[in-house]
Amino acid sequence: MTTDAPTHPTEPVTGFWRLVPEPSLDVVRRWGWASVVVNIGIVVTGGLVRLTGSGLGCPTWPQCTDESYVPHSALGIHGAIEFGNRMLGFVVAVVAICTWLVVMRYRPRRTDLRRLATGAALGVPLQAGIGGVSVLTGLNPWIVSLHFLVSCLIIALTVAMMRRSRTSPYPHTPPVVRALATASVVTVWLAVALGTVVTGAGPHSGDPDTGRNGLDETVISQLHADVVFGLLGVTVALVIATRVTATSRTLRKLAAWLLAAELLQGTVGFTQYFTGLPWVLVLIHMFFAALLIALVTAVYGERGTPAT
Repeated sequence: MTTDAPTHPTEPVTGFWRLVPEPSLDVVRRWGWASVVVNIGIVVTGGLVRLTGSGLGCPTWPQCTDESYVPHSALGIHGAIEFGNRMLGFVVAVVAICTWLVVMRYRPRRTDLRRLATGAALGVPLQAGIGGVSVLTGLNPWIVSLHFLVSCLIIALTVAMMRRSRTSPYPHTPPVVRALATASVVTVWLAVALGTVVTGAGPHSGDPDTGRNGLDETVISQLHADVVFGLLGVTVALVIATRVTATSRTLRKLAAWLLAAELLQGTVGFTQYFTGLPWVLVLIHMFFAALLIALVTAVYGERGTPAT
């Protein structure tokens, strides 16, 4: 089974699209990589905002203050950090638009790529709107968690687009590998979502006066750890399965990278928990969470077609 066949191989290019140079699949993938990088970047800068207590450094939205779109000196370093994160949001939007344009201009038309690029592009204004709501609600921890998860969703859509931009046939994969790849996606997303709930119950609120979600931090942290152990078990099984069955070399490598990232993430997570949640380690933990989403999406995209 190959990627979706072109629906209009001889479709004429008219109107606005004449202004956009016709890209190759390599160009599509480069813009996809750019989108992944900037979205992981905004996860990190958003984490920096939260972990330095700068979440209300710009107390209004879309303006920074009631009088200005940019911070003034009275807001100090917190205003600069929050404003910097907002500015990176514009970069994310520009990259998303460019990625969408090159995918829409690519010929022959690829419906699957268009859907994924459109979903990722629409995620950017959704992300901005949720960010604005989080500020206007005084950094409600549930809304802040959703803000983070939308970034992860955009990363997943973009990685999926890049995986589907391949021109070679998808490999045939044994059912056990396909099942484990699917289980790894579900478990990674569950672990990441629970991680945001742990943060919402902990001390890093984004602002000293912001309330928490009211959950028992110890209980929710234990649940998160249990899911992480389950994830490690699933991924170890996946790595073994890719090596004892007929699977592609790419899938074997991706599974190994996923396991390595999970082990690093777990090490950082346990270290931060037992050292009082230093913000630098929490920031690294957030970076690895975004990276895990990208890796597990790539694994899922490489799972291939059922072996006959």
